[in-house]
Amino acid sequence: MSIEVGSKLQGKVTGITNFGAFVELPGGSTGLVHISEVADNYVKDINEHLTVGDEVTVKVINVEKDGKIGLSIKKAKDNPNAGRRKSNTTTKSNNRDRTETFESKMNRFLKDSEDRLASIRKNTESKRGGRGAKKG
Repeated sequence: MSIEVGSKLQGKVTGITNFGAFVELPGGSTGLVHISEVADNYVKDINEHLTVGDEVTVKVINVEKDGKIGLSIKKAKDNPNAGRRKSNTTTKSNNRDRTETFESKMNRFLKDSEDRLASIRKNTESKRGGRGAKKG
């Protein structure tokens, strides 16, 4: 059976790695669903979405000359509204909420980063004989 780009197929998950899942397609060929193609939202742990033995519908997104097949689960879903924006008022308020959330995350990251750097500086300076080093 020839695999064509754009076709939707049923497959079975045969293996899971930290970068994606291998899916056995009809005809015995195997393709890879990259972790970014598993769901519409960010996937930190693929095991939360898929397990070995799951039956999934996939869309073929590319077929390379060396036989590698790229698959997508999120593009196989029939969701015509996916990727479309809502009205401007909704988008603006959502962006403002995200910005505030992003700002708080960035502030927390900067604080944690400064704390780690201070700890590293303290430990390396004492080993090099810098400020605060014990004199023998």
